Amino acid sequence: MGTENSATARHSIAVTTSATPSAATAPPTRTTLRGTLQAALGVAAFSLTFPATAWGLEGFGAWSLVAVRSVLAALIAGGCLLALRVPLPARRHWAGLAVVAGGVVVGFPLLTTLALKTSTTAHAAVVVGLLPLTTALFSALRVGTRPSRTFWTAALAGAAAVIAFTVQQSGGALTTADLYLFAALLVCAAGYTEGGRLARVMPGWQVIGWALVLCLPLSAPAAVLALSYEPVHLTWHGVTGLLWVAAGSQFLGLVVWYRGMAAIGIPKASQLQLAQPLLTLVWSVLLLGEHLTVAAPLTAAAVLVCIAVTQRARG
Repeated sequence: MGTENSATARHSIAVTTSATPSAATAPPTRTTLRGTLQAALGVAAFSLTFPATAWGLEGFGAWSLVAVRSVLAALIAGGCLLALRVPLPARRHWAGLAVVAGGVVVGFPLLTTLALKTSTTAHAAVVVGLLPLTTALFSALRVGTRPSRTFWTAALAGAAAVIAFTVQQSGGALTTADLYLFAALLVCAAGYTEGGRLARVMPGWQVIGWALVLCLPLSAPAAVLALSYEPVHLTWHGVTGLLWVAAGSQFLGLVVWYRGMAAIGIPKASQLQLAQPLLTLVWSVLLLGEHLTVAAPLTAAAVLVCIAVTQRARG
């Protein structure tokens, strides 16, 4: 009887052991696919940000556009948080939320909007194409991620393609708009990295939601002040652009983006953004009538290859 029980136990352990890998492997695969799709949807939403900002600037001043978009996005996020009775984040998360607010809610929108006053959306898009590499660097420093050598090689190649395109477009001379854009890269990468870290312990939409609400005591007075000093010309383009950057770029896009980063990791998600400037170039032609050079499709092909390599590389 003891021998039979022992044999049965060994058989059960063997079955359990052999079944465990397949059971453990399937969920991460589904999670990875879902996370990649969510991050890609975030990139698609972000790719419309610059054209929508250019539209918004037709009706609003730069400071008014940034402040009002933040207020509208905060009202949407706050309404969702209240409707679902989401409790306040733990005290230990507020510092991280402040970094997200400073980088994603205030810094990046303000700096890029100021840049777009004198820069085309196409030029701004290719400069901001360096954001994936910047985010990966911040992730390595802050979160301790260690991607593989293949990952870094492909990421650097993609960044080099973006830099070459930028230099070719600008004639090699940096402008004030470029300085705004490079500063925007740094603050946004910090916000993305901290937001991706927080999205591992709370839903991604709550990360950006609380960051927006955190800024509301500053953004609401700023909106009133800016609107009193800058003239407003309500046009179809201006209102549409404002609504998109508030609801699409500032809230909904970041919701799926942070969920995607939490699922597939900050470095891999950030490399999907290599496609963002190329999508923005398409929108700049379709929505703004800007003209592209022959270098655009060549850069697109190079960047898409880099994306494929980074997504297959393992840390």
